[in-house]
Amino acid sequence: MKGKIHSFESFGTVDGPGIRYVIFFKGCPLRCKYCHNPDTWTQEGAEEWEAIDIFNQAMRYKGYWGDKGGITITGGEPLLQMDFAIELLKLFHDAGVRTAVDTSGFMFNPNNPENVKKHEELIKHADLFLLDIKHIDSKGHKELTGVDNANTLAFAKWLSDHDKHMWIRHVLVPGITTEEEELQKLKEFLKEIKTVDKVEVLPYHTMGVVKYKNLGIPYPLEGVEPPTKEQVLHARALLKVGE
Repeated sequence: MKGKIHSFESFGTVDGPGIRYVIFFKGCPLRCKYCHNPDTWTQEGAEEWEAIDIFNQAMRYKGYWGDKGGITITGGEPLLQMDFAIELLKLFHDAGVRTAVDTSGFMFNPNNPENVKKHEELIKHADLFLLDIKHIDSKGHKELTGVDNANTLAFAKWLSDHDKHMWIRHVLVPGITTEEEELQKLKEFLKEIKTVDKVEVLPYHTMGVVKYKNLGIPYPLEGVEPPTKEQVLHARALLKVGE
C-alpha cells in the first residue's frame, strides 16, 4: 500500500505537543474558505510513499522529540486515506512513538458499521486527535467548508465515549466565527465532551493567499482582515477548558 503525500516537516511545533515530525497527506473533501493549504486539496501531483519508508525517515529525528513530541499526520485530510493512515500510525505506535491525528472528523460516519470499524482500528494507534471544529452551526459550517458538521460533532462525541484525548481547534474568522452566539454554542457543546485537554483558538490569517494566486484560484475571503487581539483573547477566555 502506498500513501499519497504532499510534504513533511521535520521540526513541527504547532501540530501537537512538543517537537513533532509532521506528515502532510494529500487530498481533502472540504473546501474551507480560509484554507492556507489549497495545494493539498487534490491528490494530483502527490508523492507516493510506502509506510515503512516514511517511518524510517521520521525515526532519524526521534532524538529531538523528547518526552512530549512524536509524529502528527495532517493534510489535506489524512483520514481520506484511512487504510494507509492506520498502517503508518501502527508502525510508529508499536515503536513507542506518540502519535497524533489532525482531522476535520468529516470522514467519520456513525451510521456506517464498516466506517466505524475502521475508526475503531485507527484509535488503537492514535494517542491524540487534533479535531477541527470549524463552525458549530451546521448551516454556517456548510457555507464555510462546503459540507455540514454532523460527522465532525458525532466524531467528537464518539472519541470522548472511547476515552480518546483531543485538542479542539477553532479558527477565528471575523464575521464568520467571531459571533458571540456561535462561540457560546460551541462552549456548550464542548461541555459534553469529557476528553478535551485543550482548545486552540487560531486567528485567521492571509498567509495562504499567495498559494491561491499561484494555483489560479480566487481567494474566497478577499478583504477579510485577521481578528483583533481583543476578539482572540475573548474567544480564548470563553472557550478555555474547565471554564
